[in-house]
Amino acid sequence: MKNNKMLVLALLASLGMPIGAQNMDNKGRVSGDSVTVDVGANRTFSRHESTAAVSTVYNEEFDKRASKNISNSLFGQGLGLTALQNAGNFSSTEPTFYVRGLQSLSSSSPLVLVDGLERDMSLVSPEEVESVSILKDAAAVALYGYKGINGAILITTKRGKYHSREIKFTYDHVINFQSRRPDFVNAATYAEAVNEARGYEGLDVRYTPLEIHAFRYGRVKGLSDRINVQLPYFYPNVDWIDETFRDMGVSNKYNIEFTGGGSKFRYYAMLGLMTDKGFVANANMNDGYSTQDKYSSANLRTNLDIDLTSTTKLKLNLLGSLSESSRPGTSSTDLWDMVYSIPSAAFPILSDDGSWGGSSTWSGTMNPVAQSQGAAYSKGHTRSLLADLTLSQDLSGLVKGLGVSFRLAYDNYSSIWEDHSKTYAYRGYIPSWQDSSAGGPLYTVVTGGKPSEMATGADTNDWARQFNFSGGFDYNRSFGKHDVYSQLKWEYEFRDTYGVNTSIYRQNISWYTHYGFNKRYYVDLALVGSASNLLAPGHKWAFSPTVSAAWVLSEEDFMKEVSWVDLLKLRASFGVINADYLPKDGDNSVYNYWEQIYTTTGTRYLFDVGYGSNFGTTYMNRLATINSTHEKAYKYNVGVDATLFKGLNLTVEGYYQRRKDIWVDPSGQYSTVLGMDSPYENAGIVDSWGTEFGLDYTKRWGDWTVNAGGNFAFNRNEIKEQREEPRLYDNLKRTGHRLNQVYGLVAEGIFRDEAEIASSPAQNFSTVVPGDIKYKNVNGDEVIDANDVTAIGYSTAAPEIYYSFHLGAEWKGIGLDAMFQGTGNYSAVLNTKSMFWPLINNTSLSTHYYENRWTPENLNAKYPRLSSQSNANNYQTNTIWLADRSFLKLRNVEVYYKFPQRLMKRTKILGSAKLYVRGVDLLCFDHIDVADPESYGATNPLTKSVVVGVKIGF
Repeated sequence: MKNNKMLVLALLASLGMPIGAQNMDNKGRVSGDSVTVDVGANRTFSRHESTAAVSTVYNEEFDKRASKNISNSLFGQGLGLTALQNAGNFSSTEPTFYVRGLQSLSSSSPLVLVDGLERDMSLVSPEEVESVSILKDAAAVALYGYKGINGAILITTKRGKYHSREIKFTYDHVINFQSRRPDFVNAATYAEAVNEARGYEGLDVRYTPLEIHAFRYGRVKGLSDRINVQLPYFYPNVDWIDETFRDMGVSNKYNIEFTGGGSKFRYYAMLGLMTDKGFVANANMNDGYSTQDKYSSANLRTNLDIDLTSTTKLKLNLLGSLSESSRPGTSSTDLWDMVYSIPSAAFPILSDDGSWGGSSTWSGTMNPVAQSQGAAYSKGHTRSLLADLTLSQDLSGLVKGLGVSFRLAYDNYSSIWEDHSKTYAYRGYIPSWQDSSAGGPLYTVVTGGKPSEMATGADTNDWARQFNFSGGFDYNRSFGKHDVYSQLKWEYEFRDTYGVNTSIYRQNISWYTHYGFNKRYYVDLALVGSASNLLAPGHKWAFSPTVSAAWVLSEEDFMKEVSWVDLLKLRASFGVINADYLPKDGDNSVYNYWEQIYTTTGTRYLFDVGYGSNFGTTYMNRLATINSTHEKAYKYNVGVDATLFKGLNLTVEGYYQRRKDIWVDPSGQYSTVLGMDSPYENAGIVDSWGTEFGLDYTKRWGDWTVNAGGNFAFNRNEIKEQREEPRLYDNLKRTGHRLNQVYGLVAEGIFRDEAEIASSPAQNFSTVVPGDIKYKNVNGDEVIDANDVTAIGYSTAAPEIYYSFHLGAEWKGIGLDAMFQGTGNYSAVLNTKSMFWPLINNTSLSTHYYENRWTPENLNAKYPRLSSQSNANNYQTNTIWLADRSFLKLRNVEVYYKFPQRLMKRTKILGSAKLYVRGVDLLCFDHIDVADPESYGATNPLTKSVVVGVKIGF
């Protein structure tokens, strides 16, 4: 007995568990065992009895960002979930999610479920969500058939409560700021930089000293006032960012929730409204309409639970969602791409006759101010209805513990774009000014475009519809020390989305059994048969077995005396999960991979009266795939769950996965003698493995409550097989490396002079001069070319390390809460035009690059010399452009005050009230500095926000 106790204590010590807490979950309930786990089996399991790898976060934890939807609320939330922020228009920007990182050559996107059904989480507001669960191992996703291979995100919405009534109103006023806007040089500096670049290339200067002076000062001494007035039109100096965008945007969120119920009826209803006005600087320059980048949405959620009889239950979930967005110009207009493209010296905003500015080099259609004010606007509408109905019947009157349930669901989504844009005329000049004796510049007038009326067209941009039906029996009984739950279920799914060949039919037949003995030993078995119309005839069905087990050590007799251990559980799982992914031709799915493809072509012979002909040549194109199968995942997981010292919840996970039979294009394995395209093969293999640590600690001392915790995940993968073509050198091989690995040249510095160039191996990309990048001869052949490319850095798609930590404290209703989130082993390739690759194709030049460029006076520069033309040597992917993308962000911080209950009672109306001020993404610590590491391209900068809000309960 003593030895067993010492063994357990040593195990806990090795896990680094701190001491001195009171166990309390996020809802203030004692015992971490109150957390429930849902694996799609029509029953939730307690943390004590679950055998699956599932992490769950609740509304109080993630609803702290005033987000437009639940997807933008999950950064740093949920052990095992990687959430990465993206940039773009407010209305359409959504994060990228991974569960346990990158997993396959095909897809690594997780399944997203809302109340157990695959749905778009961007339609769901955070206020209506009760919890979000991350389903990670085979035991957690087994019952989702072909769709759960990459893990799943399960969103559970709120429900009513018996014998209660509550109303909550929330208002958030959000002030948004764009962080890390790019900074581009002024017109005079741009002109000098172009001349400098052309000098390195042996070309004549483009701008004379007089012209540079005119760019810098807008006038030249000695010229008449009439000429000086014209100079800014010939030699403009425009700060396109300040002229196009304002410094601040504003969002407003309103939510009212109704929760309650009686003895046989429960309800939850929510109405949410949101408006956002973006950063267009002068959006009200036209009568009758605004060109502001705007967004508004409304959500109406109704969840009903009705006890039709004592044994018959009805559950109804309804969500209606409407949204409207508008933006300047057409739906494809990208103002930020224009800002990154147009230098300050290109043309004035307006020409001297009042028309919009433009030129022969930079078209007036690229004038971002003109596009933001003079091109009218386009408007998008989305409409969604999500509905599902569940009827369950207790059949204990026939067989004790037996039940039957049916579920019917129908979802509909549509998106329509109205085009109210218009075109405009523009005018500019091509000046030439060699010396001051000319009395002013000579010029040629350039005109283009023409004004038009606003368009009136509209078109369906996207739509989707989905039908689900499921039915099954379940059995739930306890016999002394034995607990049994078993379910037999059939599910059918129909999905139809915008496009061609997009109808999908799937069905699952599953048998799931959960068995527990003496509250300490648990075993789960899931046997699932799945079918999909996407797969080849004769291969549409697949079988997925999963087994998992848990041992609750804290229930053993030798642990009873360990008072500080409330829960200690070991668990393990193994399963085979299948997927119905299709082979890819580029970005396009190949739906008929099992069919032989023939192509008809040939010369027309003009034989008949109409000079027509049906003659041609028929030949075999891509060969059919025979004996095809489908992608599979062999998932292994071990985990430890613990609750210690009445306040510390701990989870440790370790996993390994082998993905095999991944679709690959094996053309590299065949000689051209084959004479046709090779068939796709199920030949890819990817291994992935990793570990996760999560802890949460809560302690109360009198009026004080302190909470702290964090998550850490490490995910690594390796491509074991992909039918890679034979490579001339080992450094060129992709197999054996990570998914989405960066490949490029290894830079050894920048050439200082001609002597160094002469003594180095020849670089065959383009002519090399001092200031160009010097590369390492990786393969040893004494020539620098594409054969010297090798693996550099990490993936640009997802980090290997993802972590977060939070800290909060409250005293007498006054509280502070903060959450940080970071990444590691994450790379960026800095190839953004103008910012890191400037001047090429007449683009702009960032101040950052200009101040860090190579010159004969700055031989140890960070970046190579300026180039006015394409430079194949310098603009290869290489280690100079490779950056460490790791970051640490303050995701959200909140200062709040909860009004005391005694004051609320005096009002006789209010039940609770909370005032708060929040900061969202206020700080970022990283290695890039001049651009946000999460989104560093030529697109909208990410935002940081200050939120002032109030939450009132009645």
